Amino acid sequence: MPLIPEEPQIHEQAQGPRATPASGRTAPTPRPVPGPRPAAPPRPGRPGPARPAPPAQRASRDTAVTKPGPSGPAASAAAPAAPQIQLIPASPEGALDAAEEAVDLLLDSGRTPGDVLVITTGEPHPWAAHELSFGDAAYWAQHDAGDDVFYADAAVADRAASRAVVVVALGGGPESAAVTALSVAHSLAGALLIVCGDPQRINSVLGAGV
Repeated sequence: MPLIPEEPQIHEQAQGPRATPASGRTAPTPRPVPGPRPAAPPRPGRPGPARPAPPAQRASRDTAVTKPGPSGPAASAAAPAAPQIQLIPASPEGALDAAEEAVDLLLDSGRTPGDVLVITTGEPHPWAAHELSFGDAAYWAQHDAGDDVFYADAAVADRAASRAVVVVALGGGPESAAVTALSVAHSLAGALLIVCGDPQRINSVLGAGV
């Protein structure tokens, strides 16, 4: 029996990684090299990372431009806001008591005593009469201290300084005294003017231009 020569064996050369994975096996997916992560988008309702302010831009025609208000002498000459006026009906005999109740309510609501000035017509307030017994200088020194309610007759009230609240007690006296009291009180009241007296009398005086 003749011998069959052996077929030459072909040796496979070493090959690189297989492009196709073997049956039943999954080739591992290469992972990317980790680099800097992009910034996460801001959540709704929460501010994102701070950004530098954009460069100044000129206002467009559709954008309203706020003009600065007057300054210098023109600004200082602007008229101050008028005080709110509150009327408390009272007879001439009960005007002083009504003013005292108004002062108590002001202090209970948080006003400091130094915020309140009381101007009277007719009989002076007992406190003013008592303090004036020690002399005019001592009386006005307490006004200048500004740490307590101050009571003044309408005839001298123009010497008083402005206060946040002025209370007027129209207790009597001539009509000219009521006009003086309301005129001075209106000029000294910063926020609130309270007038205790006859409403018709008060309205007639206020309507005359006080």
